[in-house]
Amino acid sequence: MAQQTLINGIATNEISFFDRGLQYGDGLFETIAVEDGNLLCFDEHLKRLEQGCDRLKISFPDSNLLTNETRSLISNIDRGVIKIMITRGQGGRGYALPDTSEASRIISLYPWPEYPIENYSNGINLRVCDYRYANNPALAGIKHLNRLEQILARSEWSDDAIAEGIVLDKEGNVIEGTMSNVFYFSNNTLYTPDLSASGVDGIIRNKIVELVSGLNINMEINKSSVETLMNADEVFICNSIIGLWSVKKINDKLFPIGEKTKQILEALKDHHYIVSC
Repeated sequence: MAQQTLINGIATNEISFFDRGLQYGDGLFETIAVEDGNLLCFDEHLKRLEQGCDRLKISFPDSNLLTNETRSLISNIDRGVIKIMITRGQGGRGYALPDTSEASRIISLYPWPEYPIENYSNGINLRVCDYRYANNPALAGIKHLNRLEQILARSEWSDDAIAEGIVLDKEGNVIEGTMSNVFYFSNNTLYTPDLSASGVDGIIRNKIVELVSGLNINMEINKSSVETLMNADEVFICNSIIGLWSVKKINDKLFPIGEKTKQILEALKDHHYIVSC
């Protein structure tokens, strides 16, 4: 499958030099799984995108227009990845908001990434990154285009045996993976980090929070240290594309592939929130 892109409804891969998304990272994005021609959790992705636009004071495009443009790219697609970017549009030099601007819509279809099958069946290896996130409640939760923190954290390793890195904040609290949200079980309770000051409030993260009560699993959102994470009974990560990966190792500490994690994975599949592996 070749990459396909629509920019403001036109099939092209060129955008104006004056677009503020290019100039300043002034915008947001969503990454959405496609399976059998369906956009998984599409309404939730659009809602988060709209909330992000409201937070950044960007005019949100018509949702029907976004939906129709997106669906035009996925006809007859068995499996793929849609990325939607909304920028503030064109503006002059300087950080001040333009007096008038029309948001730019960039929608791209990518081939489905071929992750190692062992990631799903045997679990993955993680490392704890040296880089520390800054606290910024004004931007916490949303998927803005400024991803330099994630890039710096991800640049710390090139070993293919390490699938993901855990990032902490300046106070040493576990926040997330460079591309994923983190969960862990301890004493029969499921925990996930508080993201009120940094990190991305993931769609699958929220789906898990919704699902666990029906699975008779106690859950808490908290601030956790690396030491607490390392003493967990089970650990897993998630996002909209990988779905859910169990963690078998963080640095040198081994973890079991637990039954509770498998239970959550099956629930996500049953509700069609993630692709069937």
